[in-house]
Amino acid sequence: MIYASFKIQWPGFALDVDERIPARGVTALFGHSGSGKTTLLRCIAGLEQAAKGRLSVNGDVWQDADAWVPTHRRPIGYVFQEPSLFPHLTVLGNLRYGQKRSRQADAKSAKFSLEHAIELLGIGHLLKRKPAALSGGERQRVGMARALAVSPKLLLMDEPLAALDMARKQEILPYLERLHDDLEIPVLYVSHAPDEVARLADHLVVMEGGRVLASGPLNNTLARLDLPIRLGEDAGVVLDGHVAERDARWHLLRVACCNTSLWVRDSGAAVGDHARIRILARDVSIAHEPKTGTSILNTLPARVTSLGDDAHPALTLVKLAVDDKPVIARVTRRSAEQLGLAPGQQVWIQIKAVALL
Repeated sequence: MIYASFKIQWPGFALDVDERIPARGVTALFGHSGSGKTTLLRCIAGLEQAAKGRLSVNGDVWQDADAWVPTHRRPIGYVFQEPSLFPHLTVLGNLRYGQKRSRQADAKSAKFSLEHAIELLGIGHLLKRKPAALSGGERQRVGMARALAVSPKLLLMDEPLAALDMARKQEILPYLERLHDDLEIPVLYVSHAPDEVARLADHLVVMEGGRVLASGPLNNTLARLDLPIRLGEDAGVVLDGHVAERDARWHLLRVACCNTSLWVRDSGAAVGDHARIRILARDVSIAHEPKTGTSILNTLPARVTSLGDDAHPALTLVKLAVDDKPVIARVTRRSAEQLGLAPGQQVWIQIKAVALL
């Protein structure tokens, strides 16, 4: 685990965090601008020193009342919004400079890390170029490779796509997914972009006003009815599965998930590939019996687990379990009463739209 406890008091802002974060996978620090995400990340990096703070990573204490490990001695890689490459060095020169400055890895492991980082980020053809000859997306990929070249035990990423346009973001997201799949080190990823969080995160820490509003595994946190977390325009859940079948005639994929299957539009993924899907509450309807004669492809048995308030008094959120995975539906209170919805009730749900992330 990563244990981070910090208290900072500035004019107009206070950070008060006491959080345990898994030391594996991608943890997204999510929230509006000014919520404290970057300040928390800088405290973990040692770039901000909280008067009251404690930080330990897998049992190694980096900060407490009696100890302070300076930034350059912390085994971290840090990716900023702007990569800040040295303009007079080539891409390879920038990577080697970062590696040389690192005191965190021996030569053998660092060399492997550099080669692996170059392969993961797909920048082998850029090594002889200087930063001025790179696109914004290429520069950011080089910045990520530089952060990995030091063989870190923790990778910190502070809104790495924020300065890029949509086309460059779409260019880089597949590389970030490769990092997610290939890296064994934990990643703390600061973002206020819902699509990035939905595609990349395993664990979600939601911040507001310098405090943690909610924290836990991504899908469980998104499915909380006491504190609906909206990634973008609506409440919903994110589920993981794999591509089980391709229907070439209708350009569809069957994704195996929750001991059942869901049909989605064909994205070109291969059979057997990992697939992450997003289901919005507004796209889920509830019935007592499975419907026939409908255009909706995805009809599944489910069990009602709880009901909660929605933003408008005419609506209610219904949390359901499909096998052991939570799904949320939004229905009117009138419909909920007519259906007699209550925890433990067995129902059928129809999902009219499933997004493959």
